[in-house]
Amino acid sequence: MEYIIEHELPGRLRLRCHPGSFNLAESRVIAAILETQPGVASVKASHRTGSLLIHYGEKDGGGRDFVLKAVSLLDKSYYSGIDGNELSEETSGVERSFGETLTGMLTGVAIRSFLPAGLRATLAVFRALPFLRRGAGSLCRSLRPNVAVLDASAVGVSLMRKDFRTASIIMTLLRLGDTLEEWTHKKSRESLADSLALHIDKLWVRRNGQELEIPAGELEIGDFVVVRAGSVIPVDGVVEAGDGMVDHSALTGESAPVHREPGLSVYAGTVLEEGELVIRVTAFDSGTRVRKIADMIDESEELKAVVQNRAEKMADAIVPWSFLVAGVTWFLTGNVVRATAALMVDYSCALKLSTPLAILSAMREGTKRGILIKGGRFMEAVAAADTFVFDKTGTLTVSTPSVTKVIPFEGWERDEVLRTAACLEEHFPHSIARAVVHQAEIEGLQHIEKHSTVEYLAAHGIVSRIGDERLLLGSAHFIIEDNNVFPTPEQQKIIDGEADRYSILYLAAGERLAGIICIEDPIRPDAQDTVRRLHHAGVRRIVMLTGDNDRVARSVASKLDVNEVRAQLLPEDKTRIIAELKEGSRGVVMVGDGVNDSPALAGADVGVAMKSGADIAREVADLVLTGNRLGAILDARRLGDGVMRKIYRNYVFIVSANSLLLALGVSGVISPAVSALLHNLSTVGAGIYALTPILPQRTSHGND
Repeated sequence: MEYIIEHELPGRLRLRCHPGSFNLAESRVIAAILETQPGVASVKASHRTGSLLIHYGEKDGGGRDFVLKAVSLLDKSYYSGIDGNELSEETSGVERSFGETLTGMLTGVAIRSFLPAGLRATLAVFRALPFLRRGAGSLCRSLRPNVAVLDASAVGVSLMRKDFRTASIIMTLLRLGDTLEEWTHKKSRESLADSLALHIDKLWVRRNGQELEIPAGELEIGDFVVVRAGSVIPVDGVVEAGDGMVDHSALTGESAPVHREPGLSVYAGTVLEEGELVIRVTAFDSGTRVRKIADMIDESEELKAVVQNRAEKMADAIVPWSFLVAGVTWFLTGNVVRATAALMVDYSCALKLSTPLAILSAMREGTKRGILIKGGRFMEAVAAADTFVFDKTGTLTVSTPSVTKVIPFEGWERDEVLRTAACLEEHFPHSIARAVVHQAEIEGLQHIEKHSTVEYLAAHGIVSRIGDERLLLGSAHFIIEDNNVFPTPEQQKIIDGEADRYSILYLAAGERLAGIICIEDPIRPDAQDTVRRLHHAGVRRIVMLTGDNDRVARSVASKLDVNEVRAQLLPEDKTRIIAELKEGSRGVVMVGDGVNDSPALAGADVGVAMKSGADIAREVADLVLTGNRLGAILDARRLGDGVMRKIYRNYVFIVSANSLLLALGVSGVISPAVSALLHNLSTVGAGIYALTPILPQRTSHGND
């Protein structure tokens, strides 16, 4: 089997196989085969993403190299043509539909009820063996009682009393509870990732002047894919020919279709509503943006919320008390039935199920609201944070600033200043750069690249050369302080007159200032409302950081209700400020979009990146606003608050309901079988509540 190593940690490998390598049934067989290899602890094979997630131990088998060798030797003849449903229940039970499993269980109950008593007893003992083995193995590994030990004890006590009917009912209900937990949890994760996944088997490409329909597996980078109106765009790429309107709502949350023509980018998962496009493929399958989002969701459970870890630890800690209650009940009453009823009620099952379900459900809500959340712990952190820090350019201000004035100096022509600046800036995906390049395009200023290699210094500026002349483009700090290119008194007077209203971009040639470009940086329409509502939501401190000059920064801040403004900052300054703010707060959320924001995003308790920001900013961020809607930060906080309230309410319900069942069981009011049934029903109820929406449904894709 061909693969690439997509991600690797000690004892853990994620491999990406060629598209179409295996289907659903074959994925079960692949997992079963690999799990039989020495040292392989577990395997998850996803036919949707074509990935293998393998956990292995270095000491128990051949280690990493052995695992990779085993995968490479997996020929299709090993796993094709085998029905994955014929595998053991342990391997395929989770994959089967809940309806099939439930039907099979009910059929088994009906058949057993007609069997002779002796045969029913034998079957009960046989069915109990997996529970007893699991309990004994768990006790040997952890040397402390847990849920598996509790279940084995309840079944074992019933068998010792020769109460085979009760043992059979208990096992059926336990199996039903396990199946429900696995199925519900799996479906929640699948529905979250599936909402972004693509399912395209064939597509049309243009090769050698002909249009051909080919399997998706034969597509190559550089191919020209033809997409017509009404079709999903299957690849990331650049439009080579055609003209159309593309619906980005599935990926970005934008309600209005956007116009796409030659030279502009399109992304997999979006829909061509009108027209026809020929797209040069730059990424497909695992390389597309939408697939990377789906993969991230697939791995997001590893970033568990603190509350989820706490719930799991609490659940395991409660188990010994169940044994204690059962022992005390038997000691005081001498009634084994009452003691067994105490063993049938445990708090851990519902606690371990409801908490991750609530978090997964909230994450799915987030994707619908234009918020990509990379793990449950970030939801908890954004809810607890009392300090929000915003970058100015591209975050509080719109990501598409515009050039208002171009002022030449020292014998340079206006058009030459703009043309040269655009020639340098076109290499860098920043909002200011895009504004300069766009203005040159509007004015029809074509250029031939005569400069040498362009060097970009994050948050400083650009250095290049034309012939023997050194070119500098950047901020006042970069041009004046770092490179000692000082404006004349006359030039400084002009600059001072513009600096109160605009952000200034300086162009220097050699030792002289060649000109300045005035950039207008309008505030986002929803920025003022977002800041105000954050204050009302309990955020005590809102800080604006910028590399821009102090006058422009304070002009923007005066229109917003921010508590502090820090201007003329370098990336290391922003990181230092984040560290200082963390010391005296309950948590810091940093919102930014640029390369220079990336260290601060990584240093904050929660980093939030705008969709229009730099790739590295989106990569290091913990939340990504895929719709570029600043108000989505409020939705993220409301989701965090809501999921914490939901988890707390479930705690109260689980403890109250199971305590009542425990009391009824030990007092003899209900039997162990009834206790097990009611316990499972309460677990189902907690799970259903965990899946309920937190935020009210929106009637449109517009801003809230």
